[in-house]
Amino acid sequence: MPDGVRFQVQFRDGTCPGQVQNKGNAATMINGELKSKVDKVWLDIYTGGISNPLTVIEQLTYLLFMKRLDEIHTLAEAKAARLKKPIENPVFGPKEDHLRWSRFKETAPETMFETVKDEAFPFMKSLGTKNGKGDREDSTYTHHMKDAIFMFPKASLLANVVDQLDGINMADKDTKGDLYEYMLGKIASAGQNGQFRTPRHIIKLMTEMMAPTPKDVICDPACGTAGFLIAASEYLQEHHSGAIYKDAASRKKFNEGTFHGFDFDSTMLRIGSMNMLLHGVENPDIRYKDSLAQTDTDDAERYSLILANPPFAGSLDFESTAKDLLQVVKTKKTELLFLALFLRLLQTGGRAAVIVPDGVLFGSSNAHKALRKMLVEDQKLDGVVSMPSGVFKPYAGVSTAILLFTKTNSGGTDHVWFYDMRADGFSLDDKRTPQADKSDLPDILNRWQHRDKEIKRERTDQSFLVPKDEIAGNDYDLSINRYKEVVYEAVEYDPPKVILKRLAKLEAEIAKGREELEGMLK
Repeated sequence: MPDGVRFQVQFRDGTCPGQVQNKGNAATMINGELKSKVDKVWLDIYTGGISNPLTVIEQLTYLLFMKRLDEIHTLAEAKAARLKKPIENPVFGPKEDHLRWSRFKETAPETMFETVKDEAFPFMKSLGTKNGKGDREDSTYTHHMKDAIFMFPKASLLANVVDQLDGINMADKDTKGDLYEYMLGKIASAGQNGQFRTPRHIIKLMTEMMAPTPKDVICDPACGTAGFLIAASEYLQEHHSGAIYKDAASRKKFNEGTFHGFDFDSTMLRIGSMNMLLHGVENPDIRYKDSLAQTDTDDAERYSLILANPPFAGSLDFESTAKDLLQVVKTKKTELLFLALFLRLLQTGGRAAVIVPDGVLFGSSNAHKALRKMLVEDQKLDGVVSMPSGVFKPYAGVSTAILLFTKTNSGGTDHVWFYDMRADGFSLDDKRTPQADKSDLPDILNRWQHRDKEIKRERTDQSFLVPKDEIAGNDYDLSINRYKEVVYEAVEYDPPKVILKRLAKLEAEIAKGREELEGMLK
């Protein structure tokens, strides 16, 4: 890329090629045709010599990234031709034109292999490494890409995979998201160590409930492939494009100061960085960090919004846990330590929407009770959305909930809003078949946005408000079943004598029928 050229291409309406407007609330899942294509590519790579599932995903991501770069450059060319002006912010300069996907895909396998391995891949790794003065200035993306290795072992395999991927349209946001989600679901270790992939429609719901603004500084301390950060960036681009692109300072804040993510898996950091760049965020703060083990005063009270689905399972030794977290709650449970971390990271007035296992809501240990009391008494607990156990299938059948709270350090909980999610738009079995007519998500968002009017709702409804004093009286139990009223219909049965008389009549009819049958046999 020519020195001083920004990677992101912007249209006159403020949108970016990596950004596609939201197409409604209905979540989409990968279709059969696309699934078959991915399965075929996966099998070919596996049999071609790359057997580690995470490595397969990483190598596929590199190729899909190269393909998307070409698509973005093509959009810029079309815009330039339409306006009869030079290409604004080109991805490829004249010397790099042969590195475009549309160019090298037409070459012979051996030529393609050499071009991709020796030129296109290094070019992709170096995107954004120079500032306008020609000095080296590493971005988050280039920092994580330094250790990236192109691992395709032979030209024939690369040519085969490129040919198959060429038929996948990466311009559609839903297709791109579904593709990543499906590939990540193939990781053999998915579900181990409590690391479950968060469904995109649940991420979208949580983001819409929090309604990020351009003033927010957003963090996911267990970001993985940056799903929550991407959803937040899409929300801002859709609802606040005028504010985030109005001037150079606003663009700089959006690209460099708004999104922050931590993880201790270098592969995930690379994929997350590429993912963010493709979604129009040039230089997010995505970095290597063991969030529970490292005490970092620089991050304390820095963020105004946290969106996260931290690892559930497992325990840490006290020796390997950040001491300031243990001062909040003395426990080895990672799900409780992450809640303590969220409180440490949030600014006063900051808010959070995070997924927790059901055990956090009603666990009886001193640590569980202390943390729940802290959320209710010292902070402002806004809501609890109970989710059905099938939401995380096929990876796990764990029951979870969404906690929504605001850090105040001075209380403020008056009523807590509860919602009993029964359907999320997909079947709750391992197949997760789309069921668009069975989704509580639009209702959840609508009721959340008008929750002050929920005070008159009966406890038999799907959502209702519970006063703080009642929660305190229940040992700060936050499980919805503690407060939900179940109405049982009274069923009247006949007196025993009437039932016995009816049975006697039936027995007589059976005996008569048996006699008639015996007579026929004789």
